[in-house]
Amino acid sequence: MNILGIESSSLVASVAVVTDQVLTAEYTVNFKKTHSQTLLPMLDEIVTMVDFDLNTLDAIAVSAGPGSFTGLRIGSATGKGLGLALQKTLVSVPTVDAMAYNLYGCASIVCPIMDARREQVYTGIYDNSHGFSIIKESCAIDIKDLIRELNETGQKVIFLGDGVPVYKKQLEELMTIPFSFAPAHLNRQRAAAVAALGCLYYEDGKTVEAAEHAPDYLRKPQAEREREEQDAKGEPHGS
Repeated sequence: MNILGIESSSLVASVAVVTDQVLTAEYTVNFKKTHSQTLLPMLDEIVTMVDFDLNTLDAIAVSAGPGSFTGLRIGSATGKGLGLALQKTLVSVPTVDAMAYNLYGCASIVCPIMDARREQVYTGIYDNSHGFSIIKESCAIDIKDLIRELNETGQKVIFLGDGVPVYKKQLEELMTIPFSFAPAHLNRQRAAAVAALGCLYYEDGKTVEAAEHAPDYLRKPQAEREREEQDAKGEPHGS
């Protein structure tokens, strides 16, 4: 089985190919460049490097959200374009699911946190000790509410994601259970995890036609939320 993974939900841009449960190639960059300028050149690079025929793909796994609205749209458009051109189905992989899958087999509870601004994070809670088990599905939540929920489990937890440096001080002050942070090679999004988890979802029949794929933002864009707040207060837009 050949699965292409695409990750663009954050600052990280990443593409990978997993073949029969083996990572064939991965290209990951965590740098301030527009994903529309990086994803296809990165894909072309690994295809050329390993002489991979994209027509042999079984499916394309896309990190579907939550995350950056712009990044998710670019990743979705890239996946859809490839899917339509190659006549391949897509697999929508929740971003935080794939992040947690980075730490498959970890004895601690795994909690990815992505900074969602305004003291909120995109997160989920996972138990990877005996497989891959979702305790709390991906959501947007106040960081203090998440900390309270984790403390109530009484179990050791490991954090990863770009929310760690943002909320590290609060975690260190408010966590009452043992916790740690994932190391550098595992603490951000990776297309390899998207592709690997995509393999499982593909085998379970969790696919979608390329034309029907859409990101899952979990919440509305900030500009739209601010506009709704202004409407509720009777304020003119742009005030």
